[in-house]
Formats: sequence, structure tokens, C-alpha cells
Amino acid sequence: MDKVSCRLTVFFEKPFWVGIFEQISEGKLSVCKVTFGAEPKDYEIYDFVLKNYYRMRFSPAVATDVKETVRNTKRIQREVRNQVQNTRISTKSQQALKLQQEQLKTERKTVSRKQREAEKQRQFELKQQKRKDKHRGR
Repeated sequence: MDKVSCRLTVFFEKPFWVGIFEQISEGKLSVCKVTFGAEPKDYEIYDFVLKNYYRMRFSPAVATDVKETVRNTKRIQREVRNQVQNTRISTKSQQALKLQQEQLKTERKTVSRKQREAEKQRQFELKQQKRKDKHRGR
């Protein structure tokens, strides 16, 4: 069975609080960016994760290397303390977010192009109908 690990980093990116969800599965990293607005409390973040985790749209997977080692609990506590002080997102996460942004951009472009063409077609048909009605003397 595959092991999936997730990490949430919450930081202030003017003017909002932002959360970066990083999910590593099968050696591939997927990222989702969530904007919270006001500073979220711990229980609000927990509630958000419970209610919205399966609805999140993660970025396409980017290959990453995962190290599996057994570590001392005190060392883990020190690393967590350092990570809390240095709230930066990794470059792999930034790459995955950029990839997701590009993908959403292309989707938006295709949808808006289809809407534009449909509106053009509707206007054309309306104009044709008016011409027919005018020709018939209505």
C-alpha cells in the first residue's frame, strides 16, 4: 500500500493569510493553494481541512525524491520549531503551483473562447432572423 504524506504551511502573503497544502504520493508532489483571508485559528484550519480536503484541486504531480528515515522525536520537534520560524514554501511546491496556474489559465481561455463564439453565433442568428422578418414585412 502506498504511503501518502501531507503538509500544510500557513503564512501571511499581503493582504491575506494563505495555506499551501503539499501532498506527496508515489514519489510525486502535488500542491494546492488556499486563501484564508483573516488569520485563521488552529481549530478553524482543522475544521477547514476536515470539510474541504477532498474538494481541493491539487496541481499536476511533479516528481520529487522522498527520504524515509526513522528520526528522533526531539530532532523532529526542533525541525518543526525551525519550520515555524522559516515559513517558506519549497521550490518544488512553487513549480507545482505554477503548473496548476498555467493549466487553469488554458482552461479559462478555452471556456471564454467557446462562450465568445457562442455569443457571436447567437447574435448572427438573431440578425438573420430580423432580416427574414423585415423581408416578410413584419
